[in-house]
Amino acid sequence: MSAYKFILHEDQIPPVWTNVMPHLPEPMAPPLHPATRQPIGPADLAPIFPMSLIEQEVSTKPEIDIPGEIIDIYKQWRPTPLHRARKLEKLLDTPAHIYYKYEGASPAGSHKPNTAVAQAYYNKQAGIKRLATETGAGQWGSSLALACNLFGMECTVYMVKVSYEQKPYRRIMMNTWGAEVFASPSDKTNSGRAVLASHPDSPGSLGIAISEAVEDAATHSDTNYSLGSVLNHVLLHQTVIGQESKLQMALAGDEPDVVIGCFGGGSNFGGIALPFVPGKLAGKNVRLLAAEPAACPTLTRGAFAYDFGDLAKLTPLLKMYTLGHDFVPPGIHAGGLRYHGASPLCSHLVHLGLIEARSYLQLSCFEAALAFARSEGIIPAPESSHAIRAAIDEALEAKQEGRPRTILFCLSGHGHFDMSSYEKYLSGQIHDYEYPQEEIRRAMEALPAV
Repeated sequence: MSAYKFILHEDQIPPVWTNVMPHLPEPMAPPLHPATRQPIGPADLAPIFPMSLIEQEVSTKPEIDIPGEIIDIYKQWRPTPLHRARKLEKLLDTPAHIYYKYEGASPAGSHKPNTAVAQAYYNKQAGIKRLATETGAGQWGSSLALACNLFGMECTVYMVKVSYEQKPYRRIMMNTWGAEVFASPSDKTNSGRAVLASHPDSPGSLGIAISEAVEDAATHSDTNYSLGSVLNHVLLHQTVIGQESKLQMALAGDEPDVVIGCFGGGSNFGGIALPFVPGKLAGKNVRLLAAEPAACPTLTRGAFAYDFGDLAKLTPLLKMYTLGHDFVPPGIHAGGLRYHGASPLCSHLVHLGLIEARSYLQLSCFEAALAFARSEGIIPAPESSHAIRAAIDEALEAKQEGRPRTILFCLSGHGHFDMSSYEKYLSGQIHDYEYPQEEIRRAMEALPAV
């Protein structure tokens, strides 16, 4: 076959989300209350989440039905295309087959609306008027702004300051859809003011922004908190990516040897990889590879331990790979990957040896992004370039071995609002940064005693 794209019809949008929780060979450690250190219950989460999402967070059903109203909105961009990267294969002169699932086809330009629409829907059903959230590079913030606009809700976004300044068009995108956006740390919350008092020049972090958004939601009765990654229900909503990919790989007459996604909190990686976990547990020989930045090496150099999801210690304690809740990463241009923690579900699967993780330096990822843009034509988001780097390395290994290898990766979004990052790379203003071991050691000492 010489096809470049594999397209599904609207009636092939998955009718369910795939839940891997009941397939796990060992149960996950429970979230703990930040004050009592005891396992939390639904009542502890009810002040900031609707009960429908709390139920999905702990569900043991292997499949959860997608409401028709959500599917109707998905139809605006789903199913997304699967591409065979034939020109990239030719450039690399590799026997590998490279496929990418392109999530930049959504209105917000990334995979994030898959869960933003679902979360806005369930909150609207619960009578919530406003959602508060954080965002790094702005892909999540813009997606929630879009979803809130679709359901007639208000949206407040705390955007990590370094990305707020690097990526102004992401912010304007949110404003266009009606959201209010504040650079975090801000003077709008006690959490933000505390950071500014001690570090007035703080570049911000997702941990700080989460504290601000959670505080906002907890102090306003008409407002709930919405998270774009990490939690089980968020990754659950993203499994439409992997489910569609499996159908499209069948259309291509191929099957992946390795499935790759960039990794920050875990939503995009989990979306493409989790639907392959039941098959892997049943004996399928497929590798699942998470690609993260060397500047924020959560899975590759962090500790698998209980930690807070935010700086102000407002969130439950989660058992996950972490660099410490007070971690403030450097201002790398893959702003969506600058999170100290990781999805507890993905962390659990890494701990069990079912998921591999590798870290990549920033310059090598931009090099891969340019190779991809100049062969396939799509300019990828800096976050997605980590998955491209991993896919290229896998293809080059196949070339060195002289054996075919089928590679599937998620191109989680386009880089049309990240051109200042490309400008800096092309003019030599971007440099590599690897997080110092001494800083990791110090952060490990500050982990909460559980």
